[in-house]
Amino acid sequence: MTHRVAVLDKELCQPKKCGLECIKYCPVNKSGADCIVLNEETKKAQIDEDICNGCGICVKVCPFEAITIVNLATELATDKIHQYGQNSFRLYKLPTPKKGEVIGLLGRNGMGKSTAINILSGNLKPNLGKFDEPPEWDEILKFYSGTELKSHFEKIKDGQISASIKPQQVYNIAKVFDGTGKELLEKYDERGITNQLIKTLDLENSVDQNVKELSGGELQRLAVAVTSVKDAD
Repeated sequence: MTHRVAVLDKELCQPKKCGLECIKYCPVNKSGADCIVLNEETKKAQIDEDICNGCGICVKVCPFEAITIVNLATELATDKIHQYGQNSFRLYKLPTPKKGEVIGLLGRNGMGKSTAINILSGNLKPNLGKFDEPPEWDEILKFYSGTELKSHFEKIKDGQISASIKPQQVYNIAKVFDGTGKELLEKYDERGITNQLIKTLDLENSVDQNVKELSGGELQRLAVAVTSVKDAD
C-alpha cells in the first residue's frame, strides 16, 4: 500500500487570490469526501493524506505551485523521524554518527539536512511524526531499540553530547559580534588551537580585520574555525 505525503507551502498558498482550484477539482472531493478543505484557523488549504489518491490534480491546478504530493513506499511510512505539522515537511531516517568518522549530507534546499543535524546534535527533539503530542524520551528510545542510534540518543537525553554547529548564514556573524576575527576565535577557543586553525584555514591576512570587513569566503572559513575551536564531541 502506497503512503501519500502531501506538503503545503503555507507561504505560497493564497486562497484569497485564487479560485480554490485544488478544492474544486479534487476527484475525491467530487465523490463527496473532504480530502482538501480550507482550514478555518489558518485559512489555508488542508489535505487529508489518508484519503488522498495521489492523482496530482491539485498540484497541477494550483496557480501558486504551493502543493506537492509524494508517493512513498509503505516501509518509509513506519520510519518517520520528525514532522513540523500537518501537510508540512517531514524527515525519514537518520544517518548514524560514529566517533572519529566523517558523515556527509548531500541534497537540495529543503531536503532535511539541517533538521537531521539539529536532531543528532540534541538541539531538536525528534517527535516521530507526532507533532500534536510529541513523545517523551522513553518512547523515542524504544523506537530506536536495537539500533546504534539508541545509544546516541541516550547520551543526548543524559546531557552527554556536546555539539558545535557552523552557522549557515555567515553574514549574521557581523550582526552579533563587533571585533576582529582573531578576537572572535579567542572568545570561543576551548582547545587552544586558534593559531593552528588560522594557518590551516589560510586566515593570516584577514584574521586581524573587523569581521564586518571580511568577504563571504573569509567569513565562511572563519565560521569553520570558530566551530572547530569549541570542545565538542
